[in-house]
Amino acid sequence: MFNWTVSAMDYTLSQDGHTNVVNTVHWRVSKEDGDYFGSSYGTVGLEAPSGTFVEWADITEDIAVGWAKAALGDDQVAATEAAIDAQIAEQANPTRGEGVPW
Repeated sequence: MFNWTVSAMDYTLSQDGHTNVVNTVHWRVSKEDGDYFGSSYGTVGLEAPSGTFVEWADITEDIAVGWAKAALGDDQVAATEAAIDAQIAEQANPTRGEGVPW
C-alpha cells in the first residue's frame, strides 16, 4: 500500500481576501513490501482556490494529499507509484550491481 504524506506547504499570507493560501505542496510517497522499500519526493504547485476555501487551521494532511494528487493528475500519480513498484522489484530481483572484483 502506498503511503502519501505531506512534509511542508508553501503559502501566500494574503490573497483575494483569504489568509495563508496554500500554493505549493511538498509531498512524499513510499511503499514497503517485506524487506524492500521504495519512495519518491516532489513538489506540486496548486491553482488559486476557487469555490470553497479551506482555512489554514482546518487543513488536514488528507486534504493536502488530495490537493497534491489532484494537481499531479491521475497519470502522474500512477506513474509515480509504478516507479516505486519498480524500485522494489529491482531490490527483490536485482538486474545491476556495483563493486570491484578484488
